[in-house]
Amino acid sequence: MRRIEVVYRPEAVDDLEEIYRFIRDNSHDADTARAVVGQIRDRCRRICEVPHGGTPRDDLAPGIRTVLFKRRAVIAYRVLPDAVEITNIFYGGRDFDALYRGQFADEDGNFLKG
Repeated sequence: MRRIEVVYRPEAVDDLEEIYRFIRDNSHDADTARAVVGQIRDRCRRICEVPHGGTPRDDLAPGIRTVLFKRRAVIAYRVLPDAVEITNIFYGGRDFDALYRGQFADEDGNFLKG
C-alpha cells in the first residue's frame, strides 16, 4: 500500500501558529503550547492511516472532511490522490461551520483570514 503524506495549506499553518500563541499567552507556558501543537500535528499525520475516516462535510465545501482532536479542535482536510491536505484547524470552540459557510470562505471552501 502506497503511503500518502500530509500537507498543510498556508491557512492551516497560520491556524497552528495562532493556537500556539493562544495557549502560550493563556497558560504562560511555551512548553505546553509546543506540546499541544505537536499533538495536533501528530493527529494530522494519523489521518493518513485512514484518510476517508473523517466525517464528510460536503455541506461546507466539496471534499472537506473533519476529525476532532481531544474535543478541543476540529481539523478540516481534503483527501488528494497522494496526500491529505489540512485546510484549517479550528481550536477552542470556534464556529467552523459559520466560518466555512460565511463570507470568510473562498470558492473552494478554504477559510480566509478576515
